[in-house]
Amino acid sequence: MALTKKTNPLLLIIFFISFINCEKIERNCKDFHSGDFYTETSVNGITYKSTFSRNSSNIQIEEFEGKIDLSYVRWVNDCEMILSPIKPKKMSEKKNIFIKILTTNDSSYTYEYSYLGESNKLKAKAIRIR
Repeated sequence: MALTKKTNPLLLIIFFISFINCEKIERNCKDFHSGDFYTETSVNGITYKSTFSRNSSNIQIEEFEGKIDLSYVRWVNDCEMILSPIKPKKMSEKKNIFIKILTTNDSSYTYEYSYLGESNKLKAKAIRIR
């Protein structure tokens, strides 16, 4: 009579969980280096909406609350950028903003952002409109 080993169900579960957790999330950040986008973010219960365009000359034009802001875009790597305001009118508008793309799909991306050097990060989603 041949001896057979039974497979421990707990080992199978651990194997499948570890396999699923190793799945790499694909980010196609370069697809969003330029284009026209719409974004909404909530801060302290208030929803802010804006539209913005980035072009190949590394300029971002954003319309927010009826005001147009221009920023230089410097890509740190494929998924991280720093926005530097062009001609800010107030001291508070001079701060650079760090943006990191977290996930992408064919028409949008989620990102986190903060003032450069600050640890308080907020998350939002940008949707391609053109």
